[in-house]
Amino acid sequence: MAGHSKWANIQHRKGAQDARRAKRFAKLVREVIVAARQGTPDPEHNARLRTAIAAAKAQSVPKENIERVLKKAQGGGDGENYDELCYEGFGPGGIALLVDAMTDNRNRTAAEVRSIFNKHGGALGESGSVNYMFERVGSIHYATQAASADEMFEAALEAGASDCEFDDDGHEISCAPDDFGDVSEALTERFGAPENAGLIWKPQTTIPIDEQAAETLFKLMEALDDCDDVQNVSANFEVSDDVMQKLSA
Repeated sequence: MAGHSKWANIQHRKGAQDARRAKRFAKLVREVIVAARQGTPDPEHNARLRTAIAAAKAQSVPKENIERVLKKAQGGGDGENYDELCYEGFGPGGIALLVDAMTDNRNRTAAEVRSIFNKHGGALGESGSVNYMFERVGSIHYATQAASADEMFEAALEAGASDCEFDDDGHEISCAPDDFGDVSEALTERFGAPENAGLIWKPQTTIPIDEQAAETLFKLMEALDDCDDVQNVSANFEVSDDVMQKLSA
């Protein structure tokens, strides 16, 4: 399983903290807001909104929070307006990073993201410098004890997933973005809420890094993730289980 997925799982465990959970909820709700405002606020006729709602539910965002946003969007009028941005850059060891952001102030966000890269040994790249190394997919992660490898594999394929990987860190299910809502709902109904779920940029190939580079990279990714305007951070690294155990201890 790619190192990026393992890093996301470390973030999930840290996410048990109330402050981090609240911040993650806010980012998921922001995606619902943008999806509802860019198309019809009816999820049956807005594929992006269906996906945003499915991701929010999978991360246990309260139902009333989602409904409040939808009612506000249906009412029209003024409200939060966000620009969607994708920053491309490099971390230690030449690792490629994609940073999805939503902001009401482009200059503020650009300055914050650039500062984070500079402080943690990274550098922003030009548009198109790394995005060709990734593909957009739906990603759903379950803990090892959620099901046997065979049971999860069969359920995932039956739900419409394109792939299901398993290792000591858990089950990683991938699907096409348009299928995310259906796959997520089917698996949640059978196995309960996943540990992580949403649309990610999945690296087509990965680069192995050692403990020192991984530690620096994780600090960079965590700082980016802590930025209020950043929605998701993706990277194309690979680390061994031994290194992950040391870093997550």
